[in-house]
This record gives sequence, structure tokens and C-alpha cells, in this order.
Amino acid sequence: MNIRLLGEANDYVAKGMAGGEIVITPSEKTGFVPEDATIVGNTCLYGATGGRLFVRGKAGERFAVRNSLAEAVVEGTGDHCCEYMTGGCVVVLGKVGRNVAAGMTGGLAYLLDEDDTLVPKVNKEIVKIQRVVAPVGQLQLKQLIEAHVNKTGSTKGTAVLKEWEKYLPLFWQLVPPSEEDTPEANAEFGDRTVERITVKSA
Repeated sequence: MNIRLLGEANDYVAKGMAGGEIVITPSEKTGFVPEDATIVGNTCLYGATGGRLFVRGKAGERFAVRNSLAEAVVEGTGDHCCEYMTGGCVVVLGKVGRNVAAGMTGGLAYLLDEDDTLVPKVNKEIVKIQRVVAPVGQLQLKQLIEAHVNKTGSTKGTAVLKEWEKYLPLFWQLVPPSEEDTPEANAEFGDRTVERITVKSA
């Protein structure tokens, strides 16, 4: 099932989602800048086991809490982003609140940090924070942003892709121990893995 919402949503968007796709974007007639406004509520993607969520705008608190396998792109979040996450992939193209990745034991997160304020907000009890150095991780990040732009028309995502070489070094990757030896997080896998993934996706 695919759902497209023009407007705003409340709490628990995509709770328990097991597949399909949800796209949320403001109306074209809105009077605010989407990436500066909160358009979905708290606890989105709670317990999701699959599917994709694209949000043109910010989310409230506890975004992707207990996310297991879903993929998501959002343009900012409140506190406790990726809390207790066990799988999947989350991309945040804006600012986040405090206590990021508390209890995160699986999956990966990519967070854009344009003003160099992210590191103190990350709960480092479990996860490691590193730049996106693995070619496969770079590909994963770029492809999710491309999908986000295609689905939502995001101006923020478009700007990132247009100046990819400028923005890529501004992303942090959050890596729990379970993901340290994956191609997405470990640069030792090299470009050959990227080539196989690209051919497989074509």
C-alpha cells in the first residue's frame, strides 16, 4: 500500500508499518518553508518492520523509535531520534534534538550537520559516530536522498544533491556494533561492492 498525504500529520505516523510507502509533503499553497516546519508528530515509525517513509519537513520527538527495518528520510527531528532502533536506515537532512540514538542496537542513521552541533547530542553509550567514508554507505545515502527528492520535490534534498561533494563531508553516520562490519559502514569493503550493488539495482 502506498499513501501520499498533502498537508500535516499527527503522532504515530507509520506505526508498525511492514511495507509499502508513505509520502508526506505540505500543500503547494502553504505559506511556510517546508524544511523549517514540523509537519508530522511524535513517535513516527514506531516498531516499523519494513517500507519507506518520506517527509518533506520536520518530525517531532522519538522519530524512528524501535524502527526495525523501515527506511526513512526526514528534514529535522525533535529529541530522542532513532531511540532503541534495531534495523533499517534513517536519513535526517536537518537539525535534531538531544539524546540521539539512545539504545540504538541496529540499523544505520545519516545526519546532516551543517552547523557542527550534532556530536554532543548523540548518546554514544552504544553507537559510534563517524563520517560517511564507505563507498557503499555513500551510495545508500545518496540513493535515499534521490528517492526523497523524487517523491516530495524537497528543495533541501535537491540542494544537497546539486552540491554533493560539498554536503557529503557534513554528514555523520551513526553505527551500532552490529553494523560495524557491513559494507555501508566499513570502507575496507571498497568500490567493488558498490559496483555489484549498482549493477544489481540497474
